[in-house]
Amino acid sequence: TERLLLRPYRLEDIDDVYAYAKDPGWDWFLVPGSPQPYTRRNAEESVARRLMAPWGTSPSFTMVLDSVVIGGIHLSVDEFHENAQLSYSLARVHWGKGLTTEAATAIVDWGFGALGLMKVYGNSDLRHVASWRVMEKIGMTREGILRSHRRAREGRSDRIYYGILREDWEAASADDSGGQQ
Repeated sequence: TERLLLRPYRLEDIDDVYAYAKDPGWDWFLVPGSPQPYTRRNAEESVARRLMAPWGTSPSFTMVLDSVVIGGIHLSVDEFHENAQLSYSLARVHWGKGLTTEAATAIVDWGFGALGLMKVYGNSDLRHVASWRVMEKIGMTREGILRSHRRAREGRSDRIYYGILREDWEAASADDSGGQQ
């Protein structure tokens, strides 16, 4: 992307992942049961899971800024239905700079192109406005809210779902390029 290098995880990413994931505010909206406090061993296990996951159905990329891993972005691919769920996380110190939007745009484009997806969707805790704003900024449409859908740190949380179809992405891309692809 303009500012980021998106690449698969490597073993040497463990220290960078640990550096941002140990921040107690970073994982507030993640699923309960996320380790707290986050240890180096948790970072080792997280990176190992990403390395061992099958690339065809679970591609995961690091977000690298100035040679430092500052986050990750992932697609969970359903090959039969030709869709994928987009998920992402970013070091808290980099929130609000448009980096997740930049990475998500590239990964969604890659998913439609290289993977031949027909739809990409994502979801977020309804209270995590910045996360669902990323989905809006990349052109996803709000598809619904599932009430009390997941356990959260403080009880239950509503989930907001967004999605974008390949034809909508292609039309927006054509508009952005002045009709030329």
